[in-house]
Amino acid sequence: MSEDRANDAVMRLSSLPRRDAHKVNYAPDEAGLEAIRERLKIEAVSSARLEGQLIPAARRDWRLEATITARATQACVVTGAPVETVVSENVVRRYVEDWSEPEETEVEMPQDDTAEPLPAMLDLSDVLGEALDLALPEFPRAEGAELGEAVFAAPGVEPMRDEDARPFAALKALREGGGESGSGGPH
Repeated sequence: MSEDRANDAVMRLSSLPRRDAHKVNYAPDEAGLEAIRERLKIEAVSSARLEGQLIPAARRDWRLEATITARATQACVVTGAPVETVVSENVVRRYVEDWSEPEETEVEMPQDDTAEPLPAMLDLSDVLGEALDLALPEFPRAEGAELGEAVFAAPGVEPMRDEDARPFAALKALREGGGESGSGGPH
């Protein structure tokens, strides 16, 4: 394996020797963490690292096998309170020289979703940002935060609640209320 690529964010793939795997160890500085935070539109990214190896594959193709570790803060979707998430995810990307974009407007997802076009320059900060974006919860919730029941109605109209929409809610109300005569039975 070749030398450590510590904190090299951009790698020119065509200039890398293809006889060995290349160690990748990228941790953005404060400005890089801020750029990831802005890109993902979240509260904070206090740490992030992409560590693994870049392995030569067929002809001029490359395979990235790495792990991202990160600590990020998002706003709770219910309360807005900060929610911290610790991420540790494996990342696999294949950079393929003979990549071709599908020409049809509707395309089936390929079974191998790790393949991408071979870039001239591989930006590890982009790889880290994309992987972190996929790993973070889409709807983060603070501990104990519950989404309450939203009730809306026009002025003067009693709002319909979730309970009212249940099929047997009216029958249950009649049974418990006993109907108009109060006997609870048929008339």
